[in-house]
Amino acid sequence: MPESSLARRTAISAPPKVGRTGTEKVNAPKRRGRPPLARNASGEHVPDDIRGAVARLKRERIVASAVELFYRQGYGRTTLEQVADAMDVTKPFIYAHFPSKADLLAEICSRAIRHANEVLNRILLEEGSHGERLSRIFQEFLTAVLDNQAHAVIYSREETELRQKDRDAINNLRRSFDRKLVALLQDGVAVDEFSIDDIPLTAIAIGGLVGWAPVWYRSSGRLSKIEATERLSALVLNMVKAKRPSVRRHKKDAGT
Repeated sequence: MPESSLARRTAISAPPKVGRTGTEKVNAPKRRGRPPLARNASGEHVPDDIRGAVARLKRERIVASAVELFYRQGYGRTTLEQVADAMDVTKPFIYAHFPSKADLLAEICSRAIRHANEVLNRILLEEGSHGERLSRIFQEFLTAVLDNQAHAVIYSREETELRQKDRDAINNLRRSFDRKLVALLQDGVAVDEFSIDDIPLTAIAIGGLVGWAPVWYRSSGRLSKIEATERLSALVLNMVKAKRPSVRRHKKDAGT
């Protein structure tokens, strides 16, 4: 039988090594360093940032499908096969981004508090009075929660389904947010911009306004999303008895 072209190529590309004991088998050298770059249909290299963007897009598709199913029929009654079917993909597509259904639930439940910490850390470094920064933190956090109401509902309903390590990670993020919010309120009191009798309780109340918003807010209701966030933000500022910094008023008056 004639030798196959694959066998001929193999024989040509990897000739046997001859030693003192005769012909010895030579193992193929192991690849080292970075894996080969991905290429598009034209054979051109695909930059890492594009590959990263594609991977994020795929993860978002998976999360969106899982959120819809978890919200509609519950976490326990939803399988990864159903998530895959809803996306018209196979389960290995999901496993490439989320090793298990539990990892998918953890991603959904942790998004709001991770975003809240990112918002808080960013705005704390921005310019503005304590009241202005508190208002921006509250409004951005609340807007993100209302934009993802299903995530918040799933978390409140399925928290007990989270693995212990995932619950601990989320609780650590919540405690970090609470500590930094308390520090902002304390600083506002220290410079006589806020007047608060019980700072820790006030921080809990502010968090509660955000936490309960997905329960009562409806896009078809009396208030638009912008109106709801602005009015609740005004309530927060009234809660801390925020004052307008006199220094900023003087600067404004001097410029007119």
